[in-house]
Amino acid sequence: MERRHATLITRRTGAPLALLAIAGLMAGGCLGEPEVEDRWTRLDIESASVQPFQSLPSGSSTSITVGTAITYRRIITGFAVAELRGSATLNGTQVELHPEGDRVRMADDVDRVLANSVTLGRATRAITGWDHLIQRIDFTFDGVAAAALDTSGTTAGLFLVVYLGQGDEVERQDGTDTLIVTPFPSVPNELLPVGMELAVGP
Repeated sequence: MERRHATLITRRTGAPLALLAIAGLMAGGCLGEPEVEDRWTRLDIESASVQPFQSLPSGSSTSITVGTAITYRRIITGFAVAELRGSATLNGTQVELHPEGDRVRMADDVDRVLANSVTLGRATRAITGWDHLIQRIDFTFDGVAAAALDTSGTTAGLFLVVYLGQGDEVERQDGTDTLIVTPFPSVPNELLPVGMELAVGP
């Protein structure tokens, strides 16, 4: 299997950075410093064919369109992803995803959703951005709301998320390519992903 490395994010790493970032969240706005929402790279949903808490028909394909805007606060290269995710363990009582919600909390909740769910459809776009650039991207893809994700026979949570990540193109044995995107952790990379909670209908 041949792996072709894709683009990466410019990032500062290390545990001290993460601790400083969290401390900064708690003291955001102090001493005239801009709020986190104005200092971190931010993703916004400007339009969508689905609305928060909308039910999608179980087992059927739904065409989903999402108009997004990325406001960059430093140089970033990688992939932007709009994705329908289904979780067997997380639901709306455990995470809060809404385009108008608290962005700092939502960044952590999007990370949790991505770590505890499976993809049910997505669209991707290679991106490169720099401080103060606003990039608008329209995504369109087909998503299938699964009736069940585990042996319990239920899907606990259904979410639409928009995030950034590192991509690797992998060549399958049949010669076709597939893109594997690894989400960037939000706090270490000063990112504010966005999402909304949906529901699985009958």
